[in-house]
Amino acid sequence: MRILGIESSCDETSAAVVSGTAVAPVLESLVILSQDVHRIFGGVVPEIASREHLTAIVPVTRRALAEAQCTFAGVDAIAVTHAPGLVGALLVGVSYAKALAESLGKPVLGVHHMEGHLFATALEHPDATPPFTALLVSGGHTLLLDVEAWGRYRLLGQTRDDAAGEAFDKTAKLMGLPYPGGKHIERLAHEGDPGRFRFTRPMLNGGQRPGDADYFDVSFSGLKTAVLHAVRASDDLERDRAHIARAFQDALVDTLVAKTLRGARAYGRTRIVLGGGVACNRTLAAAMQRAADDVGGRVFAPSARLATDNAAMIAAAGLFRYAEGQRDGASLNAHSSLPIPGLVDRFPA
Repeated sequence: MRILGIESSCDETSAAVVSGTAVAPVLESLVILSQDVHRIFGGVVPEIASREHLTAIVPVTRRALAEAQCTFAGVDAIAVTHAPGLVGALLVGVSYAKALAESLGKPVLGVHHMEGHLFATALEHPDATPPFTALLVSGGHTLLLDVEAWGRYRLLGQTRDDAAGEAFDKTAKLMGLPYPGGKHIERLAHEGDPGRFRFTRPMLNGGQRPGDADYFDVSFSGLKTAVLHAVRASDDLERDRAHIARAFQDALVDTLVAKTLRGARAYGRTRIVLGGGVACNRTLAAAMQRAADDVGGRVFAPSARLATDNAAMIAAAGLFRYAEGQRDGASLNAHSSLPIPGLVDRFPA
């Protein structure tokens, strides 16, 4: 089975070819074109993103096929991100995928972007398969899931406001750092003194118990506000910038690690899978592994290339959905928000 994947949910235009099965996917090619133009504005401009996708999607797809030494006729199905994301950007990918599938007489499959992130790590780590606890952290989402099996997901917690990646970007902007902010914050944090500033770990206290509404959920808006106050109070931001970055990153990482370990313990999972753009933060991955060592666990994190939005993860999820019998047609549409498919009960029994 060979799947052509297409991703255009935000500001990366990507195409990939993945073959094999959901339990043993083989990455044949991956092309990602990032839209650097958004750095000028300090964030993604939806209208610009859509126009850039229109320009790039055909050559990017052809390049992915060429690198896989494959033709359009050689793929069995086309998988495309249809939710969630920027609607205009998604529509470019969905419209192209549907037209391509119709012209080739191939099936088209709509794939949920966050389900794609669940499959991404398995492309590099064969053992990153269910059952496991998943932490999906990106610029637009922060989800904690128990993955019982592919296609069967239990939503444990999520952000109540800013996503983890969004918090990194906004904090970077407050401190005068470039967009996207994650790599700049992490680099600065390595130079910071952990004792100079300390921010409260949001929605994390010893009194929380399984079943509490805030036991697995996270919130980063207050942490962002704490950074704002620290920046405004500083009489020498150049001197304090690295220390503030360290305090911010420590608070965010400690919170994510604690919440994820709660999920792993609740279901007795010994595997933890990270996904999304923030998953390539080495400090987060290292801290998660140290915490997992206490329960005999192992952490799987994707490389930067597979942590960012990419079509390989969409194609890998497409392999699974195709095997499950999913087939979409002309009615497939784009959605800015849509629950991840296969959700079961939210909290532990």
